[in-house]
Amino acid sequence: MFDAAKFAESKVSELSALQGEGVIAVSGGVDSTVAALLVLRAVGPRLHCVFVDTGLLRKGEAGQAMENFAALGLSVKKVDASQRFFSALEGVGDPEAKRKIIGEAFIRVFEEEAKASGAQWLAQGTIAPDWLESGSGSRDNIKSHHNVGGLPEKFGLRLVEPLRDLYKDEVRLVGKALGLHEKFYNRQPFPGPGLAVRVLGEVTMEKVALAREACAIVEEELESAASRGECAKPWQYYAALLPVRSVGVQGDKRAYGWTVVVRAVDSGDALTATCSEIPHAVLKRISTRICNELKQSVNRVVFDLTDKPPGTIEWE
Repeated sequence: MFDAAKFAESKVSELSALQGEGVIAVSGGVDSTVAALLVLRAVGPRLHCVFVDTGLLRKGEAGQAMENFAALGLSVKKVDASQRFFSALEGVGDPEAKRKIIGEAFIRVFEEEAKASGAQWLAQGTIAPDWLESGSGSRDNIKSHHNVGGLPEKFGLRLVEPLRDLYKDEVRLVGKALGLHEKFYNRQPFPGPGLAVRVLGEVTMEKVALAREACAIVEEELESAASRGECAKPWQYYAALLPVRSVGVQGDKRAYGWTVVVRAVDSGDALTATCSEIPHAVLKRISTRICNELKQSVNRVVFDLTDKPPGTIEWE
């Protein structure tokens, strides 16, 4: 049986051997937060935490993440690199290409931050599903996670991944053992490439803005429904913008708008997942809000019933 407290103690001891200054990429998610707390306990002020605002985050996420870091006692530098990411993604529609572009853009930001602080190593919150799905050796590449398959072949920092062999449920237990509040260690996952993999096809600021608002509606409605006892809160839940337009009617006028897909799944380790059972009334509220609040752009909402496998949790 996995002993989270013992793992944390052993890992802090192991990380204490790190020499010199280091940079860690923190996103606000449970993986990078737990990794940061472990490394911080091991090396103290020699760790420099960096949060990158890619412009691909959920509604209000950058501000909330910085508040959470402060509450946890983490001193974090925020870097606004949104223009850099959007420029790099311009004209790119292939999901693998997007993930690799985002991975390299992240690394270049961290190389610059490392140079400024004199750091020799980069820590990440990589977990087992990240490298298992990214493929290597005899394993097939399901999708390149930005922090594994998206890494450039050469970069000037030593890579430190304290959670590399853990699964999501184990990472949550380590967070709990480190004293994190449940709202932190049970936070729903959010992909490292952010909304870039929830906008299928080419990523633009306009499409990301639509996905951001749709995601916020899905989160608000499902969390409210769960609080009222209408359904259990899913393990992960979001909206994605599909590259599909269809004819509809809004008021008494013809509409030709985008399609939004709602995805909600239950999982433990992120390697497999089952479609969540969401009451029709809840889905109806989600659909109505998305079509009403994004009515100039979206006129159709669908619900994804697919398990993992054969699908994946994210669409890209």
